[in-house]
Amino acid sequence: MAEHTLKRFDEELEKLSATISEMGGLAESQLAQSLVALRERDTEAAEKVIAEDQRVDALDEAVQAQTVQLLALRQPMAVDLRVILSSIKIAAALERIADYAKNTAKRSIVLTGGNAPLSAVNGIDRLGRLVRTALKDVLDAFAHGDVAKAHDVWQRDEEIDQVYTGLFRELLTYMMEDPRTITACTHLLFMAKNIERAGDHVTNIAELVSFRTTGHGFDEVRPKGSAALYAAGNAP
Repeated sequence: MAEHTLKRFDEELEKLSATISEMGGLAESQLAQSLVALRERDTEAAEKVIAEDQRVDALDEAVQAQTVQLLALRQPMAVDLRVILSSIKIAAALERIADYAKNTAKRSIVLTGGNAPLSAVNGIDRLGRLVRTALKDVLDAFAHGDVAKAHDVWQRDEEIDQVYTGLFRELLTYMMEDPRTITACTHLLFMAKNIERAGDHVTNIAELVSFRTTGHGFDEVRPKGSAALYAAGNAP
């Protein structure tokens, strides 16, 4: 009976991980499609991202239900408890990433008929591609319990922050030089911030991958490439 119960518990943990992987794949797709919507001025792609957000929310609710059931019925300890607790946090991070993708898609619809500077749009696309690659890699790290790969993703956050900082300054310059771009550039600023925040959530997932396996995150202080924005009154 004990062996049967243990096998059933393992199956439930595998099901939980599979739900998170499905959720991660959908969040990655949402982010990619929101960039397509911006880059190609594709309203249909943007509307699809907005509509698909409900699927991510449903998977998040499924993870919460599965974790509550596991905690209540199995009373897990040690590694199993870490797996379950981290699953709740990873799902929450993925849900937020999908929300940021949805918000980006909404703003891309507004920009379809605007005068957004092409170089700034390309900058947003570059930032989004960095975050999407990091998300893909951290999901691979999650699937294989690869702490080293998760650490690599964690370190890449500095590059994402640096690109965001450059974009922020570029967009401010456009608005100061040509007031006609203020509306479009304001939307682009919000989009850049949404994508940068998605990158922060990717970094959080990387730390949780480490926690699942080792019981702790990463010991180093993570450098923030956007720190200069918060000096001398430069914060957005």
